[in-house]
Amino acid sequence: MAKKNSLSFSKFIKRFSTEQACTDYLYQVKWPEGYVCPKCGCREHYPIRHHGRYQCKSCRHQTSLTANTVMHRTHLPLTKWFWAIYLVACDKRGISALALSGKIEVCYETAWYMLRRIRGAMEMRDQQYYLEGIVEFDDSYFGAKIKGNRGRKAGNQAVFVAVSKDETGHPTYLKMKITENIQRPSVRNFITENVKPGAIVQTDGFRSYRQPLAKDYIHESQNFDPDAELLKWLHMVIGNAKAFINGTYHGTSTKHLQMYLSEFCYRFNRRSFRGGIFDRLLIAVAR
Repeated sequence: MAKKNSLSFSKFIKRFSTEQACTDYLYQVKWPEGYVCPKCGCREHYPIRHHGRYQCKSCRHQTSLTANTVMHRTHLPLTKWFWAIYLVACDKRGISALALSGKIEVCYETAWYMLRRIRGAMEMRDQQYYLEGIVEFDDSYFGAKIKGNRGRKAGNQAVFVAVSKDETGHPTYLKMKITENIQRPSVRNFITENVKPGAIVQTDGFRSYRQPLAKDYIHESQNFDPDAELLKWLHMVIGNAKAFINGTYHGTSTKHLQMYLSEFCYRFNRRSFRGGIFDRLLIAVAR
């Protein structure tokens, strides 16, 4: 996969320093083939000055540029939204609400609100894709250690993790989702929602995996061995995810864990694009 050149800080400032520049670019991202009325489908329209809205010439329906985007009804300048998206996209370690509030000069609560919406767009974007081919699958536990527990149930929040691999055995795409338990119905729901039927699913010998994977998937399993090649990439990814959450956000509560997992997956799945992730993230938040 070709790697796109990074959008440097100086280029970003030069390109998106004004509200009009951000408006023009967001228009292109939201309607790449030109304006389409969300009500009747007509393409003819005219802008309503000073309101950031467009009115259809056919049915006279009005829609704003930020409607159905994460920026809708926030009353924040687009320049601040673009700046926040750039900072989120270009720092592979992520950015905390406290750091973001200082950089774009908004209060902590506003920065947290913006990050929550951006991460929500990341999650929705990745929900459009299935894992296929060869898929490593396991569960892990995040959060504080539970005293006396080892292995499974060593943490306070169960998470299903699946990573697909290419022909050379290298990881390509990642899915992570918190779960109330790791019993068969929960395993089945996660697999059917995220893995394409017919895929080869590799797991350890945990009994709850057998029945949900028996029908529509080719199931390969063996008892866990820390020195074996089986699930090597998956366990490496889990370690990186925990380091990402603990390093940037200093841990998190169960309530917000899925947000951070979704952000980590989004970054992992687009790691080959470097600075090109800004354009992709802008598409995610705009559509």
